[in-house]
Amino acid sequence: MSQECLPKDDAGCAKRLSRLLEFLHRSPSPWHATANMAKRFEDAGYRRLLETDSWDLVPGDRFYVTRNDSSIIAVNLPKGQPVTSLRMVGAHTDSPNLRLKTHAGQTSAGWLQLGVQVYGGALLAPWFDRDLGLAGRLHVRHADGRVEGVLLNVAEAIAIIPSLAIHLDREANDGKAMNAQTQMAPVVLQGGKDDDLDRLLLAWLEKEHGLTGVKVLDFELGFYDLQPPSLVGVGKELIASARLDNLLSCFIGLEAMLDADGEQGMVLVANDHEEVGSASACGAQGPFLADVLKRVNGQVGEGTEEGYIRLIQSSRMISCDNAHALHPNFKDKHDAQHGPSLNAGPVIKTNANQRYATNSATAAMFRDLCEQAQVPVQTFITRADMGCGSTIGPITATELGVPTLDVGVPQWAMHSIRETAGSQDVEHLTRALTAFFDSAELV
Repeated sequence: MSQECLPKDDAGCAKRLSRLLEFLHRSPSPWHATANMAKRFEDAGYRRLLETDSWDLVPGDRFYVTRNDSSIIAVNLPKGQPVTSLRMVGAHTDSPNLRLKTHAGQTSAGWLQLGVQVYGGALLAPWFDRDLGLAGRLHVRHADGRVEGVLLNVAEAIAIIPSLAIHLDREANDGKAMNAQTQMAPVVLQGGKDDDLDRLLLAWLEKEHGLTGVKVLDFELGFYDLQPPSLVGVGKELIASARLDNLLSCFIGLEAMLDADGEQGMVLVANDHEEVGSASACGAQGPFLADVLKRVNGQVGEGTEEGYIRLIQSSRMISCDNAHALHPNFKDKHDAQHGPSLNAGPVIKTNANQRYATNSATAAMFRDLCEQAQVPVQTFITRADMGCGSTIGPITATELGVPTLDVGVPQWAMHSIRETAGSQDVEHLTRALTAFFDSAELV
């Protein structure tokens, strides 16, 4: 167990890791992740609000709201006083994967295959020879004409993408490119027909939800690896799982918010569509967060446009998205002075070209929080001769104007079908974010 956990906290650390593995296992899609986060908030006393309803907010309120069923914002308002500042943590619910095409059925060599499109910057090679399930959201029409959105999780090995034997491709290990259109359609059913998917979807809906007499109108479904999350290593130092980027941050942000004392104004936002640019109604570039904050300011803030600006400028945002850890087999891929280690604490991510939102003021705030929480902290800057990814941090800072920094748990194999992070870093970042949520003053 974590060396950073105090002896009296060992059981708490183990329970947190157990909750994490369960959350990862039960969240094979952004819609499932959002539903699972909503359930945790409801169990903790947060009430659900609908954007289409009128809101009646008062100091001390705790609520959450979703958009597209794949993004969620939870808010804790300070008790007995108007809200003048907010401690905000941001993450994203989506991960790179293979999404079903609308007309997915195709047959070849006597097999039904399902055509896919690549969602986000997926690392494709690890998808071959895996037991694949299928999960996401469907919209169905009932016999009475009612249209309903339904989550589906086919948690059984219904598909596989078989590799071509090396005897038939002697150059397979020479770094050949993969064609997602022609080489990555999963195999589903021997002797199947192009239109069998409709029949299969209805059978899966009946098995999971008992739904009969419905018509599938449309769907957003993706394949996922059925291998469950696990603790790996002789000392269980590692977490291996699909979708660590970025469900790990979603989980840690949620845990920290529920661990906090609740005295301060707190917000957790987990947006969909970060992996494809965030430009959507429920993505970080969309108006979701601003819409919620304007309603908060209108009812429990100053209630004016100037008051909204004052609220934003008095608040801080910590964007949480995993960082690239130093890989023992590829140490030359990191700047020699900026190679974060697993289990050595959260990573402050900095980029001079604003691919990350961190500046010296927000970084100083986070370093101070980590010191208060007795948590080690690291820094990542990419090599000067390499490109750099980005997060919701710069987008949120641009859209809202809120002072922001980017941090994350270090991990290996980002965007693979199975990623790896340090088990001790879950506690590290949770403690740092809890200290942030509990801080009476924001610097």
